[in-house]
Amino acid sequence: MDSSVLAAIDVDHLQVSYGSQRVLHGVSLSVAPGEFIAILGSSGCGKTTLLRTIAGFQKAAGGAIRLSGRDVVNMPPEKRGMAMMFQSYALWPHMTVLGNVGYGLRLRGLPKEEIRARVASVLKMLNLSGLEDRKVTDLSGGQRQRVALGRALAIEPGILLLDEPLSNLDAKVRIQLRSEIKSLQNRLGFTAIHVTHDREEAMTMADRIVVMDAGRIAQVGSPKEVYDRPNSPFVASFMGAENTLDLDVRPSGAGVEVRVDDSTATALGADVPVGHVTAYFRDDIASLVDPHARIDGSIVLPGKITQRTYPGGHYRYVAAIGDRHFTVTDDRYHELDRPVGLRLPLASLHLFPKTQTTGGHHA
Repeated sequence: MDSSVLAAIDVDHLQVSYGSQRVLHGVSLSVAPGEFIAILGSSGCGKTTLLRTIAGFQKAAGGAIRLSGRDVVNMPPEKRGMAMMFQSYALWPHMTVLGNVGYGLRLRGLPKEEIRARVASVLKMLNLSGLEDRKVTDLSGGQRQRVALGRALAIEPGILLLDEPLSNLDAKVRIQLRSEIKSLQNRLGFTAIHVTHDREEAMTMADRIVVMDAGRIAQVGSPKEVYDRPNSPFVASFMGAENTLDLDVRPSGAGVEVRVDDSTATALGADVPVGHVTAYFRDDIASLVDPHARIDGSIVLPGKITQRTYPGGHYRYVAAIGDRHFTVTDDRYHELDRPVGLRLPLASLHLFPKTQTTGGHHA
């Protein structure tokens, strides 16, 4: 982020405790104006606590929260100029759509006509025009979530906080609302922090992803960066690289030699840790080759096919390598029990020194 631009949100060594239990351990995060940040992590990692503390619903035990340079850590939620959207919609069941969307504007004392006009323009943005007088209890889940979004946007907040707002919706509506929220954010220019445990949701919506683990930030980066270059075994497995393989890496000429069981592979100029390492990788980097193939820059592990399914478009195989099983997709038809080689390109493996891979928190 350009240091000459004041951060929209600057969280500085934030600590939060529930009673004597520390939940956030000095979290620091800077969010640029108009940026969309997704906070990702398994349950209990502190992501919702971080969001609630930024909103003012949870008291901080230490550190600062600055909005455009002003510390608001002791300020009540309504004075912070942000809107929050919850997982549970949190709508008023006895009110109409107009009553719910205009709620924040009424609290601010706007005249009735102005409220009606502003609500009408928000409902138009959300494809809810004509539903002003409908009771929210008569709406579908997707419509209710749009009403909740409309209520948040009606007050024209500079910052929108989203707490897993799409997790109660079915998949099709969820994908639709994802892109609607993203395009509204692009159009209206508000800053957004979105808490989710859904990796794909974070990847498709965010400019940057914050991965949290046990009350700390494990990694911050663009979706591509965090997916392609995880900085720890925890982040690698959380981002889907759940297969592991122990390797022995030694320097060799201008590159490295990699040994695993009876297989060796060499790679020139590879920038990888040397010694006993653990490789983390996703299923989709593996491919099937001849078991005796030698391919520069790849490890080929001999094994055999134990299972075959056809989900459409390609075959999905389970290959047994010793007592380990890996899932591989391939366009070709292979017989069961056929000897194959599992090819793993070194460049697609996330390698970490063996000492680093023990005892971490796994999702």
